[in-house]
This record gives sequence, structure tokens and C-alpha cells, in this order.
Amino acid sequence: MLKRHTFWLWLAVVFLFVTAVIHSIGLFIGPVPANETERQLLELMNYQQDLGAGYHRSMRNLFTALSSCFSFLCLLGGLTTAFLLKRNAGPGILKGIVGIHLLVFAGVFVVMVIFTFLPPIVLSGLVVLFLAIGWMTIPKESVLEMS
Repeated sequence: MLKRHTFWLWLAVVFLFVTAVIHSIGLFIGPVPANETERQLLELMNYQQDLGAGYHRSMRNLFTALSSCFSFLCLLGGLTTAFLLKRNAGPGILKGIVGIHLLVFAGVFVVMVIFTFLPPIVLSGLVVLFLAIGWMTIPKESVLEMS
């Protein structure tokens, strides 16, 4: 079972969905300030800047947009991998798409390590680990499949 690429890729799909759900929950729960400095910071995050062309957005708006994009990225990665696994995609296609996912989510992992805190670091790290093991265990395409 541990040598089968499908096991590792399904595990990556599960963790992509878990990451998307957990991260989405954070979009609906507002932070509570623990002290006066945090209260001031949260108030300033709501300050509406004039960004030109009639757009007035706060840092909280931008933060929410970027956070929701991360949830959508995880959802996209999970759905495409699950689709390919359900359709029994050939090893060539699967290795290519999983390789692309691996590059993207490895980049996400690096950003998480540099700029965030433990839960997103651990979750994105597990996604990268499972994608990497899955990618390495996908069998080589045979000569007959290529013709």
C-alpha cells in the first residue's frame, strides 16, 4: 500500500481539502485583540485607502482576498488530483500534473515557512510531502502506452 502512488496522492487530496476548509473557517472568525497594541493594529487594518479608479480597500480586504485565494488554490489542487485519480489517468498525464502541483505547493510551503505560523506550515508541508512521495512512486510510462 505504501508503495502505491494512489495512496499518497489520495492522502495529498485529503490534506488539500482539510487545509482549504480550515483556512476558510479563519475567514469568518474575526481576530480578538489581546491588548491595546493589537486593538490599534486591528483598527488600522480597517482603514480604507484610496487605491485609484474609485477603489477604496482596507488592508483587511486585501488580507481576506489573499486568504481566500489560498483556500481556492488548495481546492483546485485537490479537485484536479482527485479527478485524475478517479478517471485512472495514465502515468504520463498524472506525473505531469502532480509535478506541476508539487512545484506550486512547494512554493506555497516556502512562503508559509517564511511568513506564517505553525498550522499552515504543517498542513502545506504535509501536502508537499505526500505529493512528492506520490510523484516519485508513479510508475514509468511503458513503451506500449506511448504509441
